[in-house]
Amino acid sequence: MRKYILAALAATTLSAQAFAQDRVPFSGVRVEAIVGWDRNKVTGGNSDGVNYGAGVGYDFRAGGAVLGIEGEAGDSTADECATNISGAGDKLCAEAGRDLYVGGRVGALVGPSTLLYAKAGYANTRLRLDYDANLPGATGDLTSHGDYDGIRVGAGVEQAIGRNAFVKAEYRYSNYEQGYEKHQVVGGFGFRF
Repeated sequence: MRKYILAALAATTLSAQAFAQDRVPFSGVRVEAIVGWDRNKVTGGNSDGVNYGAGVGYDFRAGGAVLGIEGEAGDSTADECATNISGAGDKLCAEAGRDLYVGGRVGALVGPSTLLYAKAGYANTRLRLDYDANLPGATGDLTSHGDYDGIRVGAGVEQAIGRNAFVKAEYRYSNYEQGYEKHQVVGGFGFRF
Protein backbone atom coordinates (compact mmCIF):
# COMPACT_ATOMS: atom_id res chain seq x y z
CA MET A 1 0.00 0.00 0.00
CA ARG A 2 2.82 2.34 0.90
CA LYS A 3 4.46 1.94 -2.53
CA TYR A 4 1.15 2.90 -4.25
CA ILE A 5 0.93 6.09 -2.16
CA LEU A 6 4.56 6.93 -2.93
CA ALA A 7 3.97 6.26 -6.64
CA ALA A 8 0.91 8.52 -6.63
CA LEU A 9 2.83 11.33 -4.86
CA ALA A 10 5.72 11.00 -7.32
CA ALA A 11 3.36 11.11 -10.32
CA THR A 12 1.58 14.18 -8.93
CA THR A 13 4.86 15.99 -8.27
CA LEU A 14 6.26 15.19 -11.71
CA SER A 15 3.08 16.23 -13.52
CA ALA A 16 2.94 19.50 -11.54
CA GLN A 17 6.55 20.26 -12.50
CA ALA A 18 5.85 19.44 -16.15
CA PHE A 19 2.77 21.69 -16.09
CA ALA A 20 4.81 24.56 -14.63
CA GLN A 21 7.49 24.12 -17.31
CA ASP A 22 4.85 24.13 -20.07
CA ARG A 23 3.50 27.50 -18.88
CA VAL A 24 3.02 29.84 -21.85
CA PRO A 25 4.71 33.27 -21.39
CA PHE A 26 2.42 36.34 -21.30
CA SER A 27 -0.68 34.34 -20.41
CA GLY A 28 -2.79 33.94 -17.30
CA VAL A 29 -3.69 36.15 -14.37
CA ARG A 30 -1.34 39.03 -13.55
CA VAL A 31 -1.10 41.58 -10.72
CA GLU A 32 1.09 44.67 -10.76
CA ALA A 33 2.09 47.84 -8.96
CA ILE A 34 2.64 51.04 -10.95
CA VAL A 35 4.23 54.42 -10.32
CA GLY A 36 5.05 57.32 -12.63
CA TRP A 37 4.55 60.87 -13.86
CA ASP A 38 1.04 62.35 -14.02
CA ARG A 39 0.08 65.58 -15.81
CA ASN A 40 -3.48 66.80 -15.23
CA LYS A 41 -4.77 69.41 -17.68
CA VAL A 42 -7.86 71.57 -17.35
CA THR A 43 -8.80 74.58 -19.45
CA GLY A 44 -6.28 77.28 -18.64
CA GLY A 45 -3.70 75.25 -16.73
CA ASN A 46 -2.04 72.00 -15.78
CA SER A 47 -0.31 70.37 -12.84
CA ASP A 48 2.23 67.59 -12.48
CA GLY A 49 2.48 64.92 -9.81
CA VAL A 50 3.18 61.29 -9.08
CA ASN A 51 0.70 58.63 -10.15
CA TYR A 52 0.66 55.36 -8.19
CA GLY A 53 -1.64 52.36 -8.00
CA ALA A 54 -2.24 48.67 -8.57
CA GLY A 55 -3.70 46.65 -11.41
CA VAL A 56 -4.96 43.18 -12.23
CA GLY A 57 -5.51 41.51 -15.57
CA TYR A 58 -5.87 38.31 -17.53
CA ASP A 59 -4.00 37.64 -20.80
CA PHE A 60 -4.15 34.78 -23.27
CA ARG A 61 -2.05 33.93 -26.27
CA ALA A 62 -3.34 33.59 -29.81
CA GLY A 63 -0.26 32.57 -31.77
CA GLY A 64 2.18 35.49 -31.66
CA ALA A 65 -0.51 37.85 -30.35
CA VAL A 66 -1.57 38.49 -26.77
CA LEU A 67 -5.13 39.58 -25.90
CA GLY A 68 -6.16 40.68 -22.43
CA ILE A 69 -8.56 42.42 -20.09
CA GLU A 70 -7.40 44.60 -17.22
CA GLY A 71 -8.44 46.90 -14.40
CA GLU A 72 -6.58 49.45 -12.32
CA ALA A 73 -7.08 51.68 -9.30
CA GLY A 74 -4.73 54.58 -8.67
CA ASP A 75 -4.25 57.98 -7.13
CA SER A 76 -2.18 61.09 -7.83
CA THR A 77 -0.30 63.80 -5.96
CA ALA A 78 -1.04 66.39 -8.69
CA ASP A 79 -2.62 69.61 -7.47
CA GLU A 80 -2.56 73.22 -8.59
CA CYS A 81 -3.55 76.50 -6.92
CA ALA A 82 -4.24 79.93 -8.38
CA THR A 83 -4.71 83.16 -6.45
CA ASN A 84 -6.56 86.42 -7.09
CA ILE A 85 -9.32 84.73 -9.09
CA SER A 86 -12.30 86.94 -8.19
CA GLY A 87 -10.48 89.46 -6.06
CA ALA A 88 -7.26 90.14 -4.19
CA GLY A 89 -6.35 87.32 -1.83
CA ASP A 90 -8.77 84.60 -2.90
CA LYS A 91 -7.45 81.16 -3.81
CA LEU A 92 -8.70 78.25 -5.96
CA CYS A 93 -7.02 74.83 -5.71
CA ALA A 94 -7.67 71.76 -7.86
CA GLU A 95 -6.51 68.39 -6.52
CA ALA A 96 -6.48 65.15 -8.52
CA GLY A 97 -7.96 62.16 -6.71
CA ARG A 98 -8.53 58.47 -7.28
CA ASP A 99 -8.46 57.10 -10.79
CA LEU A 100 -10.21 53.92 -11.99
CA TYR A 101 -9.75 52.10 -15.30
CA VAL A 102 -11.13 48.97 -16.96
CA GLY A 103 -10.32 47.97 -20.52
CA GLY A 104 -8.52 45.65 -22.86
CA ARG A 105 -5.19 45.32 -24.54
CA VAL A 106 -3.74 43.66 -27.62
CA GLY A 107 -0.08 42.98 -28.11
CA ALA A 108 2.54 41.33 -30.27
CA LEU A 109 5.56 39.34 -29.15
CA VAL A 110 8.84 40.80 -30.38
CA GLY A 111 10.97 38.08 -28.86
CA PRO A 112 10.54 35.28 -26.37
CA SER A 113 10.37 37.66 -23.39
CA THR A 114 9.22 41.04 -24.82
CA LEU A 115 5.67 42.20 -25.55
CA LEU A 116 4.63 45.44 -27.29
CA TYR A 117 0.97 46.35 -26.66
CA ALA A 118 -1.76 48.93 -27.11
CA LYS A 119 -4.66 49.44 -24.71
CA ALA A 120 -8.04 51.20 -24.57
CA GLY A 121 -10.96 51.38 -22.17
CA TYR A 122 -13.20 53.28 -19.77
CA ALA A 123 -11.69 55.60 -17.12
CA ASN A 124 -13.24 57.48 -14.20
CA THR A 125 -11.40 60.01 -12.07
CA ARG A 126 -12.14 62.35 -9.19
CA LEU A 127 -11.22 66.02 -8.99
CA ARG A 128 -11.58 68.15 -5.86
CA LEU A 129 -11.92 71.94 -6.03
CA ASP A 130 -11.37 74.16 -2.97
CA TYR A 131 -12.14 77.87 -3.08
CA ASP A 132 -11.08 80.20 -0.25
CA ALA A 133 -12.63 83.65 -0.69
CA ASN A 134 -10.29 85.25 1.87
CA LEU A 135 -12.12 88.54 1.32
CA PRO A 136 -13.59 90.93 3.89
CA GLY A 137 -17.22 89.99 4.47
CA ALA A 138 -16.85 86.60 2.71
CA THR A 139 -19.22 83.98 4.09
CA GLY A 140 -16.92 80.98 3.80
CA ASP A 141 -15.12 78.52 1.63
CA LEU A 142 -16.50 76.30 -1.10
CA THR A 143 -15.44 72.70 -1.67
CA SER A 144 -16.63 70.58 -4.57
CA HIS A 145 -15.89 66.98 -5.59
CA GLY A 146 -16.53 65.81 -9.12
CA ASP A 147 -16.32 62.39 -10.76
CA TYR A 148 -15.50 62.50 -14.46
CA ASP A 149 -16.03 59.71 -17.01
CA GLY A 150 -13.75 59.30 -19.98
CA ILE A 151 -11.70 57.04 -22.20
CA ARG A 152 -8.08 55.94 -21.91
CA VAL A 153 -5.73 54.86 -24.69
CA GLY A 154 -2.11 53.91 -24.36
CA ALA A 155 0.84 51.83 -25.48
CA GLY A 156 3.68 50.08 -23.72
CA VAL A 157 6.32 47.41 -23.56
CA GLU A 158 6.40 44.52 -21.09
CA GLN A 159 9.51 42.48 -20.36
CA ALA A 160 9.34 39.05 -18.70
CA ILE A 161 11.85 38.51 -15.90
CA GLY A 162 12.22 34.85 -15.13
CA ARG A 163 9.22 32.55 -15.10
CA ASN A 164 6.58 34.68 -13.32
CA ALA A 165 7.78 38.28 -12.86
CA PHE A 166 7.67 41.18 -15.32
CA VAL A 167 8.44 44.89 -15.63
CA LYS A 168 6.72 47.34 -17.95
CA ALA A 169 6.82 50.91 -19.21
CA GLU A 170 3.68 52.59 -20.53
CA TYR A 171 2.35 55.90 -21.84
CA ARG A 172 -1.37 56.58 -21.57
CA TYR A 173 -3.72 59.45 -22.38
CA SER A 174 -7.11 59.88 -20.68
CA ASN A 175 -9.78 62.29 -21.95
CA TYR A 176 -12.57 63.08 -19.46
CA GLU A 177 -15.72 65.19 -19.47
CA GLN A 178 -15.60 69.02 -19.37
CA GLY A 179 -12.15 69.34 -20.96
CA TYR A 180 -10.23 67.50 -18.23
CA GLU A 181 -7.42 65.21 -19.42
CA LYS A 182 -4.38 63.31 -18.15
CA HIS A 183 -1.05 62.35 -19.68
CA GLN A 184 0.83 59.66 -17.76
CA VAL A 185 4.11 57.80 -18.14
CA VAL A 186 4.33 54.89 -15.70
CA GLY A 187 6.54 51.97 -14.87
CA GLY A 188 5.29 48.76 -13.35
CA PHE A 189 6.40 45.57 -11.69
CA GLY A 190 4.22 42.49 -11.38
CA PHE A 191 3.71 38.74 -11.21
CA ARG A 192 1.80 36.18 -13.26
CA PHE A 193 -0.01 33.22 -11.78
